[in-house]
Amino acid sequence: MKPRLMFRLGTTSYIFPADILPNVMRLATAVDDIELVLFEVDDRSSLPSRTTVAQLRALAARHGLTYTVHLPLDLQLAADDRLRQPSLEKACSVIRSTKVLDPWAYVVHLEGAETHPPNEPREHAEWLNRATRSLVVMAEEAGSADRLAVENMEHYSPRLFLPLLDRLSVSLCIDIGHLLNRRDDPLAYLEAHLPRTRVIHLHGSLNGRDHRGLDEMDDDLLASLVDVIVSRHYRGVVTLEVFSEQDFLSSWDRICRFFKERT
Repeated sequence: MKPRLMFRLGTTSYIFPADILPNVMRLATAVDDIELVLFEVDDRSSLPSRTTVAQLRALAARHGLTYTVHLPLDLQLAADDRLRQPSLEKACSVIRSTKVLDPWAYVVHLEGAETHPPNEPREHAEWLNRATRSLVVMAEEAGSADRLAVENMEHYSPRLFLPLLDRLSVSLCIDIGHLLNRRDDPLAYLEAHLPRTRVIHLHGSLNGRDHRGLDEMDDDLLASLVDVIVSRHYRGVVTLEVFSEQDFLSSWDRICRFFKERT
């Protein structure tokens, strides 16, 4: 049964070892939003078929669901054009194939895990310019820039892409686990940027291992994060970004319990 929370509680489309559609069918009565995990897309055959998309749309209408679409992990949207253009085409193909679902957000990594944005001022400025051009094209495909939620990554500081918020009306996806693994302060980052945040990825981290259940998150930290979400009347999506039934059930129970204790 879905909890009644002020935000939209979500999780991923890979909680059970099955394809997207069976996962959505089993999760539809427990959450408000499902992150469609499209981490690896090599060609059209890797995308959900039109039949699957139609069924996902019907499930959303029946259960009051929204979807967030996680774009592929290997995008290099701020790289030189030799690498940027194929990534841009891949991102746009995912957006086009899922646009009929009217996604709450498209979660985007500007750079794949093997790429590190430059720190030198001139190169950083060029990096930002290339990222801006990519996001402008993607925003046209998505229908609006605020549907694009740029996610903070483990391998570079958020301060490298935050200037984009002054150029475009893109949103943020705040991943708490990534901030913890970087030894950044997730509470300070959440407080500073919640107004531009469309999606929050919430999960535990242990010894650098990410996407674990919330039973691996410190009680005081989770309580403080929930307090910020409640006090700021956040109405976006909070995704329990885990990938197993056990982690989902323990995380669902814990976030609901913490929320109820504070409202």
